[in-house]
Amino acid sequence: MSAHPATSSALADTPAHGLRARWTHAADLLSRLVSHDLLALASRLSIAAIFFLSGRTKVEGFLMLTPGAYELFRTEYKLPLVPPEIAAHLAAYAEHLFPVLLVLGLATRFSALALLGMTLVIQVFVYPDAWPTHLSWAALLLYLAGRGAGSLSLDRLLRLR
Repeated sequence: MSAHPATSSALADTPAHGLRARWTHAADLLSRLVSHDLLALASRLSIAAIFFLSGRTKVEGFLMLTPGAYELFRTEYKLPLVPPEIAAHLAAYAEHLFPVLLVLGLATRFSALALLGMTLVIQVFVYPDAWPTHLSWAALLLYLAGRGAGSLSLDRLLRLR
């Protein structure tokens, strides 16, 4: 049985239908404003800032490691298999290089995966109780690794995938 045309028309003019139409319009507008490009840019900038500022605490001037950085890797971080002197250098270089690449949107997927690996090492070997923080980092990095840098990037300009 089909509804009477006059009844269908009357239902379309109810306040609930008007609210639903406004909500749908607002949701469409929001989805256009918050595009992948904007999400990717925000993700790149926010996660890059976290790692870059961490890297800056380990160096003086242009990548000259501080004595405190070595001490941190000797006493607090204590990574297995990697001597503290090497780990301190690797971390400082990674925390400077990959965030810069993310900001530029260059080699985004590779940089995101590198920082995700670093996040996993920190989670497993250094601060296992900080999983809520590391989970938020991982979410941003997984988004970038999976979806890429977006159109506001050198990856797109250079047609890199």
